[in-house]
Amino acid sequence: MSEESPAPDSKLRVLQLAGWSIAVAFCVLALKLLAWRITGSVALYSDALESIVNVVTAIAALWAIRISHRPADMDHQHGHHKAEYFAAVLEGAMIILAALLIMSQVLEALRNPGPLEQPWEGLAINGIAAVVNAAWAYVLIRRGSAARSPALEADGRHLMTDVLTSGGVIVGLVLAVLTGWTILDPLLAALVAINILFQGWKIMGESLGGLMDKAVSTEQHIRIRDIISANSKGAIEVHDLKTRIAGRATFIEFHLIVDAGMTVRESHVICDRIEDALRAEIPSVRVIIHVEPDDEAKLPPGTVAVPFA
Repeated sequence: MSEESPAPDSKLRVLQLAGWSIAVAFCVLALKLLAWRITGSVALYSDALESIVNVVTAIAALWAIRISHRPADMDHQHGHHKAEYFAAVLEGAMIILAALLIMSQVLEALRNPGPLEQPWEGLAINGIAAVVNAAWAYVLIRRGSAARSPALEADGRHLMTDVLTSGGVIVGLVLAVLTGWTILDPLLAALVAINILFQGWKIMGESLGGLMDKAVSTEQHIRIRDIISANSKGAIEVHDLKTRIAGRATFIEFHLIVDAGMTVRESHVICDRIEDALRAEIPSVRVIIHVEPDDEAKLPPGTVAVPFA
């Protein structure tokens, strides 16, 4: 089995991004709360409430990332990679809670509608917050994907959703101000709640898939198969290829059939060659190879193809 620890500089970059996410979340929250207080808009309140969720989940993400980068120990011998999924699940749960709170405010606003105060100032402030969120979401999604960090990616996707909802709120409130239809304010808030409810459910579903040892994508499975095939010279057959993803780590397991007369050293050379090739292509890969004699082969004698059942 190959075992690799994340590079110190990579770990530091991920932790720095998570730390900056907290600072950005507080900044955006302050702007959106100011916009809400100026206008009294329920739609802007819903937008601000989602930013409170951003602050909580950014803190949770930092905690989870710190845990996930800990080396394996006696109690967690395969590492702590899945810790980031818990932060992503928490983010989904918090988003769903925020949606329910927004809906309660929507019902109140529908019963007691009121005019918007200083709408243009509030919209301008909310627009600045949206621009800050958009820039930071782009950074988190790109860097999180490169670092194989589910927590950072989930945070970035959520922020991008926040940007889209903020844009919709701004456009809708502009129409409300120009037309005088104040009913648009709570209706926009309701749409925001429905949208973030869907996004929260989606984030939770993806994270739970990771906790349930979800396999790699079909495209990556084929790539792994091709790498093994290209570097298994000297072996007779490879079968029972299995994969699972745990945070940034990819676990690969398969059976390698060799001639029964092959020495341990010779079979070990083949295993090392395969592991080195996989490690060069896949970050933080963990490989388990079960070496077996030729009487365990699944193909008929004389067949040269390498199956991956």
